[in-house]
Amino acid sequence: MEVPLIDRITFSTTFAVFDLVAVFLFAVSGALAAIRKNYDFVGALILAFFSGIGGGLIRDAIFIQAGPPKAVTDSKYLLVILVAFFLSLIFHGSLSRMRRTILLVDALGLGMYGVVGAQAALLAGLVPLAAVLVGVFNATGAGLIRDVLIREEPIIFKPGQYYAGAAILGCVIFVSSVVMLQLDETLAALIAIGSAFLIRLLSVKFNWQTKSILKP
Repeated sequence: MEVPLIDRITFSTTFAVFDLVAVFLFAVSGALAAIRKNYDFVGALILAFFSGIGGGLIRDAIFIQAGPPKAVTDSKYLLVILVAFFLSLIFHGSLSRMRRTILLVDALGLGMYGVVGAQAALLAGLVPLAAVLVGVFNATGAGLIRDVLIREEPIIFKPGQYYAGAAILGCVIFVSSVVMLQLDETLAALIAIGSAFLIRLLSVKFNWQTKSILKP
């Protein structure tokens, strides 16, 4: 009997790298946001930490519940956050447009974290629709936590340029490609990450916006 596709999915080295890169990118975005807010050293480090692991904590602690989150059991995550933090401190002065840098970092991390969350959910045996949901929360959780900590209205809650929509698209593409089309998961991940990144940037460039739920 053929082994079901979901059982054959493994959390490969490629996805572990995606996870670490996403943590790095969101930690950078948190550190840059803290610098923009003129936080002190401790405040900036804490914001970088929670921005980096926020999505992973939601994924591992709430949805998958497979023991302690990877962020607190694998020292690589903490090291990646520290590297991201100190690099942000060193090079932020050369970033002439910090908001644009945060946007690019956020957009790339959005797709990566979404794919990692969806893939981890499939590996844990969740159904495809639930895997998409986990991926979206994984992708948007870091930005949500970051915005709440700096007392800004989370971008995911208000009408505006596609953010959660880009994450949803990326997760749907990944899960559909792996489960329905049986694409190689690494190829599916690259397509999904690129799609989420592109849609996010195009929505900003051309001001594509969602609408309020009570307005036509």
